[in-house]
Amino acid sequence: MKDEGMSKGLIFGFLAGGALGAILALLYAPKSGKEFRSDIKVKSDELLTEAEKQLEIAKEKAKVLINDGKKKSEEIVGSAKEKSNKILQDAEKLYENVLDKTTKVVSTGKEKIELETERIKTSVKAGVDAYQESKNA
Repeated sequence: MKDEGMSKGLIFGFLAGGALGAILALLYAPKSGKEFRSDIKVKSDELLTEAEKQLEIAKEKAKVLINDGKKKSEEIVGSAKEKSNKILQDAEKLYENVLDKTTKVVSTGKEKIELETERIKTSVKAGVDAYQESKNA
């Protein structure tokens, strides 16, 4: 941005300096009115042509800067998409791992509860059977 402002100032300074120099040269040159008007016309045409050239150069530079900016922004967006996809994939893997481990823990806990329940039932049955035998004896 700073270079753009400097370029504009340089172009304006060049044109203003050229116009001022041409006017001063014409004013101090001993010529007739007709020659003077002709010289003014020639100089103004030259300055106009130079200004048009500088304008075209500035337009080309602006196009290049705009294209560079578009390329950079596309690269940044592409990089951001890649990184976000990677983060999403990592999060999905983590979720799957946690889900798998949780399922295993729950399954193991369920098996332990079932075994313990069977053991308690067997103990209670054995206690009831022992009570029945001692009552009958």
